[in-house]
Amino acid sequence: MVLVVAYSAGARTTLRNACRTHEDAVRDRFGRAALLAETELGAFLACRLREKHGADVQVERTTTFNEFAAVRPAIREAATAYEGRDRASTPYAKFAAGTDHPDPDAMAGTDL
Repeated sequence: MVLVVAYSAGARTTLRNACRTHEDAVRDRFGRAALLAETELGAFLACRLREKHGADVQVERTTTFNEFAAVRPAIREAATAYEGRDRASTPYAKFAAGTDHPDPDAMAGTDL
């Protein structure tokens, strides 16, 4: 898919209008951002926005996130354990302290 992020008011207006006009090319909208279909129409819309608004529009090609290929098992297990915690208000750092679960600071500094 193609991710388009609009940073200025004018770019957001153009993005909103393009999404309304070409609903078949839009996979999802998030206010100032939209996921467009990876089609020539989606690419055309993204290129048009960049041409009209320049640096006020960021365009990225996205890929599907496969948690089983990109994430080591310890991270997935920690996420499962954390979501099953007894108290929803417990922050992850406190939850992981003294356990084998990955440290949040270590995770933040490790690329996928």
